[in-house]
Amino acid sequence: MEDVPRPTPTRDLATVDDVAEMVRRFYADVAQDELLGPVFDDVAHVDWTTHLPKLTAFWSRALLGVSGYQGNPFQAHSLVHAKHPFTAELFDRWLTLFHENLELGWVGPNADRAHHLAENVARVHHHQLVERSELRLI
Repeated sequence: MEDVPRPTPTRDLATVDDVAEMVRRFYADVAQDELLGPVFDDVAHVDWTTHLPKLTAFWSRALLGVSGYQGNPFQAHSLVHAKHPFTAELFDRWLTLFHENLELGWVGPNADRAHHLAENVARVHHHQLVERSELRLI
């Protein structure tokens, strides 16, 4: 099966609706990914109907300054990590899917900020969860 060419993105992540669409597309890919999907579904038991709005609120706050996000992403990830330790491979795959999703749908300053923020989120969570866990084993 050949890839169907997509038009070049022309819009930025300028509204909450844009951010919600980005989140929906990205996590649809995550849920279907053979590496990430089982972590979200079988380990974390993510309820997507409640999780997607929370993720939309997180990214809307980060990119658009919209209030409303309440949560502690590090704590949530720590709980999952305790059940099934995260690896560098999981973070790399998450970032790859995130970047691909953005590149296929959006372009502009907020899309650029989303790329950088995702890199930072992955780096910080990897350091806090994976690298610190490895240090405790030494």
